[in-house]
Amino acid sequence: MRIRPLLPFAIMAMAIAGCTPTPAERAQMQQAAATDQADLAAALRGLSPDKPTQCIGQFPTRQVNAYGPTIVYTISPRLKYVSQTAGGCEGIGQRSRGDILVTRTPTGQLCSGDIAQTVDRSSGFFTGSCSFGQFVPYRKAQ
Repeated sequence: MRIRPLLPFAIMAMAIAGCTPTPAERAQMQQAAATDQADLAAALRGLSPDKPTQCIGQFPTRQVNAYGPTIVYTISPRLKYVSQTAGGCEGIGQRSRGDILVTRTPTGQLCSGDIAQTVDRSSGFFTGSCSFGQFVPYRKAQ
């Protein structure tokens, strides 16, 4: 009779334990994060950050890549915009699965808080979504 009231707590504890990454999975996630940080540093090498902005125009971009939760819009070799997201769009760009980033904006600008979706290039299925943070321009020093 006393076991019954504890059953929901036992089920919840098992569910939480099932979601906890193993030490091997934790090490793999840390390695992936370190690789993303190193690749991001290489992508921004020679560029200096400028004052963050809430919105950017939808420039003709040469490339859009994700480095973990960080999205980099390459406008030119001299200008890139970087936005931190909460995650969900890691599959975009040439570095990973090659998903396509889909944005919908009535203003012609991408703004902090806007939500983007990712689409698998071959199947057309939605694969994720993320919300943009501020956009930090990185420019080549004159």
